[in-house]
Amino acid sequence: MKRTSRSNIWKLYLIKISKWFMLFMPYIVPFYQDNGLDMHQIMELQAIYSVSIIALEIPSGYFADVIGRRRTLILGVILGTIGMGIYSISYGFMGFLIAELVLGFGQSFISGADSALLYDSLLDNQKEKDYIKYEGRMVSVGNVAEAAAGIAGGILALISLRTNYYVQTGVALLAIPVAISLMEPGKHKRLGVFNFRTILNVVRDSLFINKELRTNIFLSAIIGSATLTMAWFAQPYFKFVELPLSLYGIMWTLLNLTVGFAAMLAYRVERRLGANLTVLLLAIMIPAAYLALGQLSSIWAISILFLFYIVRGFATPVLKDYIHRLTSSEVRATVLSVRNFIIRICFVLVGPAMGYLTDQTSLQTALTFGGMVFLVSGLLFAFLFSKHRSDLKT
Repeated sequence: MKRTSRSNIWKLYLIKISKWFMLFMPYIVPFYQDNGLDMHQIMELQAIYSVSIIALEIPSGYFADVIGRRRTLILGVILGTIGMGIYSISYGFMGFLIAELVLGFGQSFISGADSALLYDSLLDNQKEKDYIKYEGRMVSVGNVAEAAAGIAGGILALISLRTNYYVQTGVALLAIPVAISLMEPGKHKRLGVFNFRTILNVVRDSLFINKELRTNIFLSAIIGSATLTMAWFAQPYFKFVELPLSLYGIMWTLLNLTVGFAAMLAYRVERRLGANLTVLLLAIMIPAAYLALGQLSSIWAISILFLFYIVRGFATPVLKDYIHRLTSSEVRATVLSVRNFIIRICFVLVGPAMGYLTDQTSLQTALTFGGMVFLVSGLLFAFLFSKHRSDLKT
């Protein structure tokens, strides 16, 4: 790989580690509850986070295509550090809300730009066909980092749940010098001038003109939203089946190691099954896990979560690769941001509704509702994927 972009791969891995080494995540729901929030408020907070991402998601992707992915990533990791700092000194809904807004803005500048930088770095050396492998490694590195954070976070939680946030701020800070050291790939031709009309044109082409790209974006968004939502209902399910709080960190570690292992094998699975069968299985198995958890109340049902996380590990690199193949380099970050935008829209619509159902009825009712929503929408776009597919044959 060319010297100018050779080091981008491992630097992106480091940024991923910094971003996913989430010491607070295994205990985030108990932390919220200790600070007076119920499940509906927790999901409202995450919906607000999603809205903050939505507000800048597509403009930030286009921003990356105009001024460069490196500068955009630098801005994103700086905002991420500030957001964690605010979290560490906040004690109620309003303080958490401000932190989530800043974190959401930071995340919007990272999402899309990181995958675009990775793909174009590979494109520099004609290795774009190996993107699933590298994206799988990226997902794997992130989830191994999150798994390690589950152990470290459990140790820090013995001091206090807030200690995790103090240390997390320092971890986020480490990503700034790494982002500064990134280099723009030679294949990325900047669009030149920030033009809102150009953003609209890219969105129009992605969601209205190019049927195949539109189908892939919505399919990836639905699966992405389903996995994101489950991440917020795993801990309530632990509580529902009376898993001891002391085991939350261990269980979180094992689940994320499962994702990391599956992501490493995603390219092999996709090549063996082919695109159509891979997509169909993703569309069925993700919501099937929701429906199964909605019916089971034994602690042994946690094994269903492990199956879910295996499928999650396969899904992310494969579905992103399908979008990359249909996108040109100069608008790649913008198109990926359109995908992330749709994911957050779906989450805003489904997440708070499931939180409300959990508080007013039961967790099982909420999971069953989510399973039905994701099953119908997933199968619809799996069918459209097969109908509009052109050059994704494997």
